[in-house]
Amino acid sequence: MLDTLHPRPQFQRKHWRSLNGRWQFAFDDEERYNQPSEVAFDREICVPFAPESQASGIMDTRYHPVVWYRTEVRLTAADQPPPGGRLLLHFGAVDYYAKVWAGGQLVAEHTGGFTPFYADVTHAVQNRRLEIVVRAEDDPQDLAKPRGKQDWLPEPHAIWYPRTTGIWQTVWLEAVPETRIDTLRWTPYLDSWEFGLEVGIEGPLKTGLTLRVRLFDNENTLADDRYSVLRRETTRRVSIVDPGNDDFLSHTLWSPNSPHLIEATVELYEGDTVLDRIESYTAMRNVAVSGNRFLLNGRPFYLRMVLDQGYWPQSLMTPPDDDALRRDVELVKRMGFNGVRKHQKIEDPRWLYWCDRLGLLVWGEMPSAYRFTSVAVERTSREWAEAIRRDYSHPCIVAWVPLNESWGVPDLPNNAAHRNYVQALYHLTKTLDATRPVIGNDGWENLATDIISIHDYTAQPEKLIQRYGTAEAAWQVLINERPGGRSLLLGDFQPEAHALMLSEFGGVSVSSRTEGGWGYSQALSPEEFLQRYQQFMQALARSSSLAGFCYTQFTDTFQEQNGLLYADRSPKVDLLAIAQATSGKA
Repeated sequence: MLDTLHPRPQFQRKHWRSLNGRWQFAFDDEERYNQPSEVAFDREICVPFAPESQASGIMDTRYHPVVWYRTEVRLTAADQPPPGGRLLLHFGAVDYYAKVWAGGQLVAEHTGGFTPFYADVTHAVQNRRLEIVVRAEDDPQDLAKPRGKQDWLPEPHAIWYPRTTGIWQTVWLEAVPETRIDTLRWTPYLDSWEFGLEVGIEGPLKTGLTLRVRLFDNENTLADDRYSVLRRETTRRVSIVDPGNDDFLSHTLWSPNSPHLIEATVELYEGDTVLDRIESYTAMRNVAVSGNRFLLNGRPFYLRMVLDQGYWPQSLMTPPDDDALRRDVELVKRMGFNGVRKHQKIEDPRWLYWCDRLGLLVWGEMPSAYRFTSVAVERTSREWAEAIRRDYSHPCIVAWVPLNESWGVPDLPNNAAHRNYVQALYHLTKTLDATRPVIGNDGWENLATDIISIHDYTAQPEKLIQRYGTAEAAWQVLINERPGGRSLLLGDFQPEAHALMLSEFGGVSVSSRTEGGWGYSQALSPEEFLQRYQQFMQALARSSSLAGFCYTQFTDTFQEQNGLLYADRSPKVDLLAIAQATSGKA
């Protein structure tokens, strides 16, 4: 399988080229410019780092509602598409509303700061040169757009962090054939040992087109199927060759302890000629909730998760490099966790790749808007659907979280429209992906969910035993207590058949490196910090009511100094001691 740091690891073609690097840049605070020719580019920026970040070379955190980018690319022979083919310009993410010109022509517009888009720039190439200009509009104080943890105040406060404006994920060119594979989606069916395959075709739909699908387990071919392409969307089931022994089937399953991936090649043929080839991968696994337990591959699986904000001190939401993404996954696993709740961020696909490859479960979460308006509802629903579409095929993702802590729906107990919205997002998510559990509103005010999630930042570990030690105790908490200051259940919601998760707790800080840093509670020394963590984990190990937990949090994040690691990923205490406590052994 190709893997040369491709921006889309599950959809790789051979001919692509990163455009990350130095671009011309300009602020447009007064919105004076309407066309690329008008812009006075007066500085440079290192793409894909946001101008608020140190890594960008600019590090300007003031309000800047509009920014412009420009670069000129000299195309090589390797960049040229095949005869009749197309040249595509891809953006991993641009925050928030982007307009793209190529060769002076407007070629794309996109709304949404966390999801990808592309433009066909074939006709914009002139003498093997391609001029690209991007205008990004990102109102710093707009609370009706999905913004996640990006602060709307001049300086970061409470639990919100520096803003990310403009391009913040990889920009890249791709040479493609005229008739090509445009979309690819994998669905594992463990009961029948089949993979569902959905393929979308773009370009002229020629007669005699076929798809060839091959699945590989290392050097062993598991499937080699060929299908006629009769319309733009082809849906098929691919069966795995069964050698007739249970050892093979067990070996094939994906889990955090055995992250076994199935490599895939999907080719589009016209007769005997290969028009397009995609290198991909999938995995055989399923997830579900049954009674009060989370199931992985049909068996109860206890979730030991950690909250991950996905920020770096010098580069904000953009990872410094691919090694940083891999290192984060490795550090989480070294601390004994089997999963991550990626909080208020749709993370770079390269991080999901490492979770797939190394074995880490993920709750995918939609960044919140903070006002309830028709505009906010439309924006969030559209971008959430795009996020699910982008990440559906990743085996590491085992749950979706469309809303967190009633953000954007602040009056759920009294406002029917707010409640309808939570229920609508829950059912929309279940419609777009019927294979994964959905947590409708993580933390409290549960009214549409597959897992009842609770945020409880008590500083006293013994209270966790009192509240969640038994099913009876947990039931009383659900009915009578408000650990986060809000009711845990709303309306006629019936919790008996749902799994229960403590999805945020802990948040202990230790002597801070940063003035003004805080935690939900504080330890006075690293030794006390470790002891408090051990006590929390010992309390949960004695609980029989929980399907798992998610500890706050992975790293310190700006003023929120309650991570297990410092912001630079250095440990506060011995990682082995953390791992032993996480596993319930200390």
